[in-house]
Amino acid sequence: MRTLTEKLIESHLMDGSMAPGDEIGVRIDQTLIQDSLGTLAALEFEAMGVHRVATELSVCFVDHNTLQDDYRNADDHVYLAGFSAKHGLVYSRPGNGICHQVFLERFAAPGKTLLGADSHTPTAGAVGCLSIGAGGLDVAAAMVGEPFYFEAPRVVGVELTGRLPPHVSAKDIALEVLRRVGVSGGVGKALEYYGPGVEGLSVPERGTIANMGAETGATTSIFPSDQATRRFLEAQGRLDAWVELRSDDEAEYNESLTIDLCELEPMIAVPHSPGNVKKVREVQGLTVDQVCVGSCTNSSLSDLRVVARLLRGRTIYPHVSLTVSPGSKQVLSHLAAGGELKTIIDSGARLLECACGPCIGMGQAPPTGGVSLRTFNRNFKGRSGTPSAKVYLCSPETAVASAITGVITDPRNLGEHPKPVDPVRFKVNDSLLVQPSETPDTVQIIRGPNIKPLPEFKPLPPTLEGEVLLKLGDDVTTDDIIAGGAKVLPLRSNIPEISKYVFEQIDPGFHGRAAEKGGGFLVAGANYGQGSSREHAALAPKYLGVQAIIARSFARIHKSNLVNFGVMPLEFMDEAGYTRIGQGDKLLIDARDPGDVRLMNVSKGLEVAVKLDVGRRAKETLMGGGRLAYIRDKTRR
Repeated sequence: MRTLTEKLIESHLMDGSMAPGDEIGVRIDQTLIQDSLGTLAALEFEAMGVHRVATELSVCFVDHNTLQDDYRNADDHVYLAGFSAKHGLVYSRPGNGICHQVFLERFAAPGKTLLGADSHTPTAGAVGCLSIGAGGLDVAAAMVGEPFYFEAPRVVGVELTGRLPPHVSAKDIALEVLRRVGVSGGVGKALEYYGPGVEGLSVPERGTIANMGAETGATTSIFPSDQATRRFLEAQGRLDAWVELRSDDEAEYNESLTIDLCELEPMIAVPHSPGNVKKVREVQGLTVDQVCVGSCTNSSLSDLRVVARLLRGRTIYPHVSLTVSPGSKQVLSHLAAGGELKTIIDSGARLLECACGPCIGMGQAPPTGGVSLRTFNRNFKGRSGTPSAKVYLCSPETAVASAITGVITDPRNLGEHPKPVDPVRFKVNDSLLVQPSETPDTVQIIRGPNIKPLPEFKPLPPTLEGEVLLKLGDDVTTDDIIAGGAKVLPLRSNIPEISKYVFEQIDPGFHGRAAEKGGGFLVAGANYGQGSSREHAALAPKYLGVQAIIARSFARIHKSNLVNFGVMPLEFMDEAGYTRIGQGDKLLIDARDPGDVRLMNVSKGLEVAVKLDVGRRAKETLMGGGRLAYIRDKTRR
């Protein structure tokens, strides 16, 4: 008897076995890249020397770097349009919407595998698609037909029973999972939802839950493909993509979790982690300065119809700024046609474009020390663009209630709860989806001056020597390593320039010190590299000469990114190891036998027990200088 996750992996398995923790390689049917992380993935694809994608479907979205205050983002968009046309990708133009929302609407299909250069790619698990976030190099490799390698996950069965009470929504389910599991409790696991409570959730609601699963560190989140899935796909004019999928009745899960939806109440994540979850009533009354509704987590038509109906006849509190970002052009068209858009505008809300916007730090930074409520998926310190801001994550219902009253407010105080139903037929207009060229040889790819060639790295030497450039604590995020926002995001295609911002928010002197010392090592606590899949957080330190990172543990995607770019991810074998290395210590790492790596703290004259906990293939890739060199050599044979 098998779980749905196991069925989907087994149907695409190309290498390895399904034993949890073993390295496996799966065939990828679909890929997703976007303009923030995908520009680098496109450069990597080109460097592999393959002319056309080998997948069933590959899509490139422009949704992150849409703020065009100079030529750099605009140049990247021109480059991506040409790249897509020439190499066989569908190109989603600026204004068409957020990648995960649009992919769910127009492309996600039950039974398929999807690999995306964005950590929230598991959103597509809402329709029974095995969808996984990864670094851009892994996605580029999938586009040339390479298997995607990862550890076979432990499958966690999340049983949902009952039905949601009024003013309690899918976001509250996601936050309850985070409250129980934490931001690293999903590492190496797949969250598979089942039970009678699933039947009452629409596909957009399931998408919110699958999206937020990334914040637990989970490899993927997945729902069955059932009648709700059928109705959604039929409404999108894609009934031919539907197939019924579910786990076997007697399927055995590696772990189990049960949530009674009837007992849930409005939840909120308090600063500065998605895992710091409380009940709204425990923090209500706190003055709010800003409220932002949107992101790939809560920008669906049903989300924004709830917002509009709760705002009807009401006005935003005088000192509050409320912004609304529709997730797609389709959502915006429905809001305009149904009159909800007028209601939102009449309330005093500010309408933003169909893009990621504030979620990635592109605009709408809160005031100094401000409190911002957001229906987003991350509230890491400084991610909003204001280091002193206090960002809370909540449902659209809680967001609107707080925007109206000016303080954090339990939405159950608003009275009757509107429960909109998705239309029988969505307004489908794919005019902003550009199909690849039928004459690719005639396409000229235009590269602006900010698009720099990829750096090339030599194989790792068998012995590494250097100084500890920085010692960090637990839960260091990829935002901590390389920030988002309007200042840094335009540099995603320029590794030499973006490397100047490595650890800028933690240690502004890091870049200069790394340059002075000629590189070295980093030491960190648990869950190093949580958050975004941005491979720049591995590639930029590598460019500065970082040879290895020694941590208590790593987030899945970041660990893979480190291997892909030839940075050794070593883990302490006991808790005492972390305390035996300090910043400035000189280390010697003997990696002649990757199965038995030895680390000597030369400064203190002691050996520290570490392990290189990656598979055989990953060790070969790592010591050879990274995956790009491996694939490039393979395609040239």
